[in-house]
Amino acid sequence: MTIPIRTIHPSVLYFGQPVALLSTLNPDGSSNLSPISSCWALGRRLVLGLGLDGQAWANLQRDPGLVLNLPEAAQWRAVEKLGRLTGVAEVPAHKAATGYQHCADKFAAAGLQPLASEQVRAARVRECPAQLQARALLPEGQALELALQQARQRGFLILEAEVLQVHAHERICLPGSEHIDTAAWQPLLYVFRHYCSTSAPLGANFRAETPIPQEACPA
Repeated sequence: MTIPIRTIHPSVLYFGQPVALLSTLNPDGSSNLSPISSCWALGRRLVLGLGLDGQAWANLQRDPGLVLNLPEAAQWRAVEKLGRLTGVAEVPAHKAATGYQHCADKFAAAGLQPLASEQVRAARVRECPAQLQARALLPEGQALELALQQARQRGFLILEAEVLQVHAHERICLPGSEHIDTAAWQPLLYVFRHYCSTSAPLGANFRAETPIPQEACPA
């Protein structure tokens, strides 16, 4: 059977990324929250995509401690409340033109509660089921200048961070283990600028360390 296929030119390529709330430390000791969808993990390393004109990058240059807070699907409205807010006091013109406004307390704006971290000074988001404390691995000297030059050309910075500690709500943890219960965890996804959720687990990869309960798998 012939399957019709056409060439398309989408304006964005967010084909399915997890949403995270990035906590960084403000100059006054409070914490900034930045909703991001360009993040992934490999081993104990995180890779983050950040805009150069946001408060998160400004904060990380002073204090590399951060928290990657992972909301679940039901919390998408709280995430969206942060969509047009920036911690930068003087909102860049291109952001102001699209409706961005300065907000000093993003936790309050989103109806979320800060929770003290143990390894970094930036606060965790109490309501997020998974919270990864990490430290940004900032390049130095000429390496930093080169990274910033490339970032200015493409409009964003690619940054690595080392995970220091992970917290998770008890209800998404498998009893008696260090693992997340994927049948209980429904992360929030960003798919072509729409908020989506995952379905029930379909199956386990051969490297998975825990089985999926049969009742959680669709027929």
